[in-house]
Amino acid sequence: LVITPLTDRIYITATQACWLSMGTAPAGPAGTGKTESTKDLSSQLGKSVYVFNCAPEMDYRTMGDIFKGLAASGSWGCFDEFNRLVPEVLSVCSVQYKCVTDAQKRKTLLPGRGLDYVDKKGEFHKGVENWKFTAADGVEMPLEEGTSGFITMNPGYIGRAELPESLKALFRPITVMVPDRQLIMENMLMAEGFVEAKMLAKKFAALYYLLEDMLSPQKHYDWGLRAIKSVLVVAGSLLRAEEGQVEADVLFRALRDFNVPKILLQDMVIFMGLLADLFPGTDPPRKRDEKMEEVIVKISNDLGLTPDDDFVLRVVQMSELLAIRHCVFLMGPTGVGRSEA
Repeated sequence: LVITPLTDRIYITATQACWLSMGTAPAGPAGTGKTESTKDLSSQLGKSVYVFNCAPEMDYRTMGDIFKGLAASGSWGCFDEFNRLVPEVLSVCSVQYKCVTDAQKRKTLLPGRGLDYVDKKGEFHKGVENWKFTAADGVEMPLEEGTSGFITMNPGYIGRAELPESLKALFRPITVMVPDRQLIMENMLMAEGFVEAKMLAKKFAALYYLLEDMLSPQKHYDWGLRAIKSVLVVAGSLLRAEEGQVEADVLFRALRDFNVPKILLQDMVIFMGLLADLFPGTDPPRKRDEKMEEVIVKISNDLGLTPDDDFVLRVVQMSELLAIRHCVFLMGPTGVGRSEA
């Protein structure tokens, strides 16, 4: 994870919340690093963290069992999109989690916060062992040191409930706004082996900001951090594939070859124009796999299809995307050859 002023603020707020026996509630748009920052902080502190994708189907029993398990193991729980839970479950969650935080607060009132400590006279005092708490359903459970809850939220999205005040009081809120993309790109380009990372990151960031503003709004367009990371991984693999390449050419190729398949025909002129403006005089040829294309043509003929250049290109693009993506959507009107591709 690239450390930015935003991640610093999240870390400080989260660690203060843990000290105060509270949970942490990062809120902000999708793709701003709420969950990733939580996971990174847990690995820095050597805590195991379990990420739960909340859904309206989860009931109060499920949530109660999760809280009990986290408390008994001393782990962190990261509840992704917590406000997708139904309001009835949220109100019970506040009671369930309050049982954990109340027990933690009682322990912190003991000398040395209930942990091993040495007093002013130099005498060693052993910490409290087998500290218990009574869960909301009346079951007595062990409470390990350091357990905490993190709830991430996307406010204003469809199908999201407002958190009850009783639940808000148990968590420290953090507003996670859009991170500094250019700084993240620069660090990731350096990590991938680019020497001219500063200049290339500036161009990359400018391109994605302009594409966001100028291209037509399509549901499948994504110019966020996840898409940026995919392009950077492609650029890094292209750079390491061959020695002595011009770095601007490598990034240009990654941006063009990775984005062209998803851009609509009416937006293609704008996309190629912006690329040409940001990388003047740069237009490296597309890296072609002749053997792969020959196989596509042969198989197409065997299946009784007409292997025209556009169809072959689409199949090649799909195979390239499958190398870096877990899932690929084929979009377009009926009869354009999606199933055959």
